[in-house]
Amino acid sequence: MIGMSTDSNYYIHHRKEMIPALPENYERVLEVGCGEGRFRANLDRTNEYWGLEPAPVAAEMAGEVLDKVLVGTYEERVQELPEGYFDLIICNDVIEHMTDHDHFFRSIQSKLVPGGVLVASIPNVRHILNLYELLIKKDWEYKEAGILDKTHFRFFTEKSLRKTLDKHNFQIEYFQGINRYEGDSLLKGLLGQLVTRILGTDTRYLQFAIRVSMVDN
Repeated sequence: MIGMSTDSNYYIHHRKEMIPALPENYERVLEVGCGEGRFRANLDRTNEYWGLEPAPVAAEMAGEVLDKVLVGTYEERVQELPEGYFDLIICNDVIEHMTDHDHFFRSIQSKLVPGGVLVASIPNVRHILNLYELLIKKDWEYKEAGILDKTHFRFFTEKSLRKTLDKHNFQIEYFQGINRYEGDSLLKGLLGQLVTRILGTDTRYLQFAIRVSMVDN
């Protein structure tokens, strides 16, 4: 299930940091959790673009810029999505909201044409600020948004995400950390560099951007 935030800003992001993950060619696009449809501005407008969005107000606004919008969660509307139809499916900060992410990965493959790709951003639970909350403050507090969004059902590290993709027979074409932590002061920036030297460079990234395709059997 995709979480429905009470923060209106949740639905309006353009997510330009995801542009490098997009494939060069696509004709039929599905965006799961499309919000108000702002992400379409990053793509070639000559494609057919579907959206799926559980928040009715955001879905209504998405209907003004997308070709077809289904209102509801993926689980509720999946049967209305055509089989083997889309060559690009986009899931920006969506998969962690699924009640059963393994079922989602299996299901979404049936919606792709041969050679189609899944593009997604997924929060990194090993992000430096989350590690600070866990290791220094000794806390794990769910919040309205962010890595510990209270509607998240699953948490990923880089390693667990790669293993999950391999388990579901996806081939990784693009995998990159995005929204890098720099610190809001010189001291925090230096501390961030020190921590990532010790714990790994993956801790600097709030999310991972991926593009994957199905491996031919």
